Amino acid sequence: MHYDITLRIEYEYPAAASFGRHLLRLMPLTLPGEQRLISGLLTATPPPDDRIDRVDFFGNPCADLGHDAPHEALAFEVSARVERLMRAGTDTLASTPLGALPDDLRAERGLEADSPHHFRAPSPRIAPDAQRAAYARALLADGMTARDAVEAVGRALHRDMTFDARATTVDTPPEEAFARRVGVCQDFSQIMIGALRSVGIPAGYVSGFLRTEPPPGQARLAGADAMHAWVRAWCGSQAGWVEFDPTNDVFVGPDHVVVARGRDYADALPIRGTLRAYGRPRTRQAVDMIPLG
Repeated sequence: MHYDITLRIEYEYPAAASFGRHLLRLMPLTLPGEQRLISGLLTATPPPDDRIDRVDFFGNPCADLGHDAPHEALAFEVSARVERLMRAGTDTLASTPLGALPDDLRAERGLEADSPHHFRAPSPRIAPDAQRAAYARALLADGMTARDAVEAVGRALHRDMTFDARATTVDTPPEEAFARRVGVCQDFSQIMIGALRSVGIPAGYVSGFLRTEPPPGQARLAGADAMHAWVRAWCGSQAGWVEFDPTNDVFVGPDHVVVARGRDYADALPIRGTLRAYGRPRTRQAVDMIPLG
């Protein structure tokens, strides 16, 4: 499946900002065997005074943009054509039995970016939590594979959590969102990551785009798609990484396009910025994800 994707994020400041520095992770990844970035362009308005493009430890393209002159508004825009090559995680892979997963982990000696060892311990936004661990353990059954456990936890969170875009912010700890059983895709994903780690399954965070479908009989609205988040979990040396979307109760498929991967939201957040200004900016975001067949 091919997609044309456009993303525009706009900031309007109550008074001119005298300085700004932003780190952007907005460009879709190329992932061998899964996804190919055919073309991509990231621009800023006004144009930055300096720009550094690099790749972070986890393989995510990053653009570091600096604005040194006063500006009352700022916009970032991404245009990309992407080929999604496979439906990750939907086939019946030979996942390791959950009880044997520690043996598989001991056999993994590498520490490259995709090594499961980076995704086992607490990370910047996900700490151990007794309630979440008890919740995950209660979902396990004898004979489960690691993939079975991923599916069980993801489906249970979809059942027990309520999606509410106004209930949390990007800074809400996953412990709070889980205690209240509300949140958005970021919360669903970070809660699931912590739950899986608590039962010994390495798990990480994925940000990206998800194609949305209009209700039957209605036209698709421009800008109606959104950035999204889901979970990747390591299910053994044979199965490798499997991706599950707990917000939508599905294994990740061709409608999911990956932008960034990391241990949690802190490693994959789309925009991190420093601004010399005052007041709260007004923000608008629009995403179009057009399938080309």
